[in-house]
Amino acid sequence: MIRAHTAAAVREAEEPLLAAGEPLMDRAAFALATRVTAELRGRGNRVPGSTVLLLVGGGNNGGDALLAGARLARRGCQVHAALLGAAPHPAGLAAARAAGVRLHEVLDHPDVAAAVVALARRAGVWVDALTGIGARGPLRAPLDGVAAALATERAASPDEPVVVAVDVPSGIGVDDGAVPGPVLPADVTVTMGTAKPGLLLPPASALAGRVEVVDLGLDGPLAAGAAPAVCRLQGTDVADVWPVPAVGEHKYTRGVLGVVAGSQVYPGAAVLAVAGALRTGLGMVRYHGPEVPTALVHARHPEAVTAPGRVQARVIGPGIDPGDVARAREMEDHLAAGLRAGTPTVLDAGALTLLHDDTYPDLPATVVLTPHAGELAALLSARGEETTRAAVEAAPARHVRLAAEITGATVLLKGATTVVAAPDGPLYAQADATPWLATAGAGDVLAGVLGALLAGYGDALAADEIGEWAGLPACLAAAAALVHGRAARLAAGQPGAGEPGAPITALDVAEALPAAVRSVL
Repeated sequence: MIRAHTAAAVREAEEPLLAAGEPLMDRAAFALATRVTAELRGRGNRVPGSTVLLLVGGGNNGGDALLAGARLARRGCQVHAALLGAAPHPAGLAAARAAGVRLHEVLDHPDVAAAVVALARRAGVWVDALTGIGARGPLRAPLDGVAAALATERAASPDEPVVVAVDVPSGIGVDDGAVPGPVLPADVTVTMGTAKPGLLLPPASALAGRVEVVDLGLDGPLAAGAAPAVCRLQGTDVADVWPVPAVGEHKYTRGVLGVVAGSQVYPGAAVLAVAGALRTGLGMVRYHGPEVPTALVHARHPEAVTAPGRVQARVIGPGIDPGDVARAREMEDHLAAGLRAGTPTVLDAGALTLLHDDTYPDLPATVVLTPHAGELAALLSARGEETTRAAVEAAPARHVRLAAEITGATVLLKGATTVVAAPDGPLYAQADATPWLATAGAGDVLAGVLGALLAGYGDALAADEIGEWAGLPACLAAAAALVHGRAARLAAGQPGAGEPGAPITALDVAEALPAAVRSVL
């Protein structure tokens, strides 16, 4: 699991190590220089003779870059440092000067951004150390202009330079993932001690590139201090929570999921939700719907059962128009039944409108909402927190946490990076999918996957009176997002980073789910 901690938690964890004389900056500089060397070699370049530009602000990040630049210069690199802070780190500056790094006082230039771009055109690697984790809000002049000009220059370059960010790309919201102003996108971010929330949370996470965490010895102090602010599950974490049948189990012990989905107008949503559930691996699906989607579900999935009976979790809402009075009443009945029994429930699409008033003022965390940005904006606005889709997309972490606090439910916000929040505990941020997953019906499949996972734990969650399983629904929602994303990659022929992939449909994703589950188990 990747764990991200706030800037305040990192500073608190560093204090005892610094007091004990631990050389944290030297370790950071060594790791940074090693990464720059690896990037040069990865492009087929020799390290001696390569040109590196350091973008140096004030503070410790600038010191890290200067000390790393000194190491690179001693290895034969032509290292230039654009000094963009009023007071560069003194020890770093001295080490860089002694090693032969060429220092440029660009703040004295009448056009600072143009001066930096002129230096950048000569370099194959740019090291972004303009600001550190203590910065708040957008970059200020002249750094904002420098970042914007360099981003433009990089995009226009036929042979794009490698951008290595120190700790975080300068200008992102370190603790919330916001992008309040210009940012130079990184190919790789070398982050010190622990990941920072902004490296995992959208929209900033899209600008961080590959994130590499440098071990500075903070694990002990961090474990003893504040809990992580954001987590990202890896395959091994999902394997730890995935319900795997044991010898002697039968369909009722493996989990029974009730699916209330589809309509005469949108019958396919029922097929997709049922497909997602069945291919994830559970004992039985009980489908509840009108004639047309029922016929389609039976034709595609003869193992689905339409007879009423006990269920251990529910999925309500995919493909249902809340304006259909009869179906809206059915959704309300199933939600009420689930709340009475303590059954975990996924509310998706049309079912989200059931929460637009205060009929359900305080839901349990075992109810999981799965909106996209527009649906979340509508829900929050209906509950008195006026907002827009654009505002949610600009600050998803804040809005998903707010929705969890207002409703009491666990909230999974769908997107290129899926963000999950419970009323308490860390956020989860999963970026496991491919852009090809942005296709109609993919969310219906995800609802089925999540419902199946919840059904596997349904009896335990329903009987949990002391809160032993309090954080499990959010963890399962993140696990569902990971497997759903991996299935999309497999379906698109895009198993690893850098593979272009190919178009997929939602049914392709559902059919790839068994292979995705196998990949984590």
